[in-house]
Amino acid sequence: MSAAAYDVPSRGRRLAGLAFGLIYLVLPAREIVTGGVPGAGVPWAWAMLLAFAISYVATALSPRTFAERVPWTYPLLWLTTLLGVVPPLLFGGAWLGLPVFTVVLHAMILPPRPAAVSLGGMLVVVAGGGLLVGADPAAIAIYGLQAVTLGLLFMGVRRSRLLTQQLRAAEGEMARLAATEERLRIARDLHDLLGHSMSLIVLKAELAGRLAERSPQAQREIRDIEAVARKALLEVRQAVTGYRRLSLPEELDSATAVLRAAGVEVRTRRSGLPLPAPLDGLLAWAVREGTTNVVRHAAARRCDLDVTYDGEQAMLVIVDDGRGAEPYEPGSGLKGLGERVRAAGGELAAGPEPAGGFGVRARVPAP
Repeated sequence: MSAAAYDVPSRGRRLAGLAFGLIYLVLPAREIVTGGVPGAGVPWAWAMLLAFAISYVATALSPRTFAERVPWTYPLLWLTTLLGVVPPLLFGGAWLGLPVFTVVLHAMILPPRPAAVSLGGMLVVVAGGGLLVGADPAAIAIYGLQAVTLGLLFMGVRRSRLLTQQLRAAEGEMARLAATEERLRIARDLHDLLGHSMSLIVLKAELAGRLAERSPQAQREIRDIEAVARKALLEVRQAVTGYRRLSLPEELDSATAVLRAAGVEVRTRRSGLPLPAPLDGLLAWAVREGTTNVVRHAAARRCDLDVTYDGEQAMLVIVDDGRGAEPYEPGSGLKGLGERVRAAGGELAAGPEPAGGFGVRARVPAP
């Protein structure tokens, strides 16, 4: 199961929890039925209450995770906020509970600072709406206390969910890195042990062939041994190369997981034709090095990774919004990457961005 699967309960579970919380909408409904709303305002009151309930449920069910939003999540949130603010200012009474619902939504969807600002705004709505319509000060205080306690509670819930998601993503990345390290260890062992032995067999076969010059049959058998040994040596080297080769899709997935675990919002985009194997491996190294720099040095909140290939050249762009304005001196990682790119006939540019942040751009022609 992916980390995101742990991030938000299923829609069925969320709907069940919402159904329990929406029971408190019975209070403003009772005010409508018992005459707490003037006769001319009854149809509008019913319409606003129904619209608020529908918008509230749609907003709460829209996010896929606590970190990822669908395009209509925020428009629904602002619509629900509007429907939660207007009725208390018009009717007061039990309608002062609607901002409490709104605070819960903001606490679960927005980052901590905007959620805290929303909490303060809803307190102003509760107090101002209550005083405007002459509500009981005790009721105003109770609704305000509910907004504060529930807002802080659900801000903590969201924070714990995000930490759980990041922890699971980090665990997955550690497992992937452990598997990669094991593959490299196997490659080293194959190269150091079996490769050495096969090379020795080839050498011995060559020497035996020279010593058996007077026996054509012995020479044929020895040449067969040499040919088989050379083929086996070639296959071992191919296997070692396969173990050591990086894959761009794997590195993009790894970069996304690592950056999100570090609290960085990530956007990746690939366009154009499939990359040939040499370019795929080279850009995979570039993604790994660029991601490492972002995590270690940038203190960024957002990072964009774009890969394009038009059949003639490949382009990789990694741009973050971190500390790009600081004095820049390329490290050994970027220097090594630049040597790889130039050896393939390409160009590498790395440095602070004019608009802030740091960028790495690699352009490599098709092999």
